[in-house]
Amino acid sequence: MNIGFVGLGKLGLPVALAVEDKGHKVAGIDIDENTLRMIKNKRLLDANGALAEGHEPKAEKLLLTSELEIMDLPELVAFSDIIFVPIQTPHDPLYEGVTRLPETRVDFDYTWLREGMKELAAVIDQQEEDKVVIIISTVLPTTIEREIKPLLNPKVKLCYNPFFIAMGTVIPDFLNPEFVLFGVDDDDAAKVAEDFYTTLHDRPFFHTDLKSAELIKVAYNTYIGMKIVFANTMMEICHHTGANVDAVTEAMGLAHDRLMSKKYLSGGMGDGGGCHPRDNIAMSWLANELNLSHNFFDDLMKAREHQTEWLADLIEAEHNLAPELPVVLMGRTFKPDTKLTVGSPAILLENILKERGIEVESYDPYHREPDTLWFTPKAIYLISTKHQAFENLTFPVGSIVLDPHRYITKNQAEGVKIIHLGGKNES
Repeated sequence: MNIGFVGLGKLGLPVALAVEDKGHKVAGIDIDENTLRMIKNKRLLDANGALAEGHEPKAEKLLLTSELEIMDLPELVAFSDIIFVPIQTPHDPLYEGVTRLPETRVDFDYTWLREGMKELAAVIDQQEEDKVVIIISTVLPTTIEREIKPLLNPKVKLCYNPFFIAMGTVIPDFLNPEFVLFGVDDDDAAKVAEDFYTTLHDRPFFHTDLKSAELIKVAYNTYIGMKIVFANTMMEICHHTGANVDAVTEAMGLAHDRLMSKKYLSGGMGDGGGCHPRDNIAMSWLANELNLSHNFFDDLMKAREHQTEWLADLIEAEHNLAPELPVVLMGRTFKPDTKLTVGSPAILLENILKERGIEVESYDPYHREPDTLWFTPKAIYLISTKHQAFENLTFPVGSIVLDPHRYITKNQAEGVKIIHLGGKNES
């Protein structure tokens, strides 16, 4: 295939060279004269003769024998079966992490991406054929819909395909990914992209909508940041106590099931049980005792409580609209299909609602016999425990069901409002 790159910087160039190495023809364009000079000279060297900052030895090696062509934009569009757009979306230097964090927060700067996509779309509009355009720039959720799609025309067949790479190892990361993410805006474009990737590797593909893909990219990156904060917190504790952080992290790294998998990575109720909340409180105390630079554990507990308050906010909002409906929590245990209530976020939610003056009752099949199930009147229900018994339950007509687990069946009686928190809603 003929693959074009609108941008041949620290991301675009190594990816282009990797694609070419897999047997494809590649061409590109870039506005930076220094980048174009290095490509022309087939050396990724700075003024001192050293490897230019941000580039990697593998790219330098591949460039020596590369037949990568530099084209103007009309030539590139005519040449390409797929056009990758790795245009940068930089942050203000104040937010790079090399200075103290300002009090303010800002989004990425989409100026270059907007301008590049606008120009690209205009050129594609003059072509006879449609073109598959794949944006790989990092953006926040809703950016493409808000900032980019209004600039496009029907001949642009769009797909969002951000890479999970690190500078310095772009080529191996690109060619050996954990998975390939597709934010699908056009089904045909996604199919062309998937066919292309099968020529590079056999890794799995994950298809979703644009907004979810945008969020997955930044969620992936910020999740890594959270793990680093956790590891550095362990390091600081070890420094104070004499424990060995390498032993701690090595042992945790062996937990490839519960710690390093999808388990515990699903939106729902807060953490619970006899260990987790209690241990976080204890570690919060220890953090204060050791005068750690930041009390990460306190943050976790505050987040858990704030997120439970958010569920209370949702219930209260529905109750304000329908004050005649009683409020019922479905489940009191912290773990489905057990009787365990210790540390239960469902009970925390119940107490928060009572603090607000909202009368609330709760039902749990593991604490009350099924024949005493009494919720025949219509009500506002929140599924506070993901009991299997609730999955196919039929709720009374006129009821409102808030489901943070997104598993309550859609086959309810007409007139039941089901709110799948964070998912598709059905009424």
